[in-house]
Amino acid sequence: MQKRSLTIAGHRTSLALEAEFWDGLEAMAGSRAMNLASLIREIDEGREAPNLSSAVRVAVLRWYQGQGEKTA
Repeated sequence: MQKRSLTIAGHRTSLALEAEFWDGLEAMAGSRAMNLASLIREIDEGREAPNLSSAVRVAVLRWYQGQGEKTA
């Protein structure tokens, strides 16, 4: 687990994710020309999961699933 602190919507928070999810999140942000904080804020605003870490993992998973559909 890697824990990172960032500012989202004007407040500081920390997020603990596995290194693979941080890598996926960075790839996702890069593909959308966004920085990590902006992407995480967007995920936070639209989440249905009870906590932010879960919402981020699901968002990364769905993004990778969508990438697979583009190549299939």
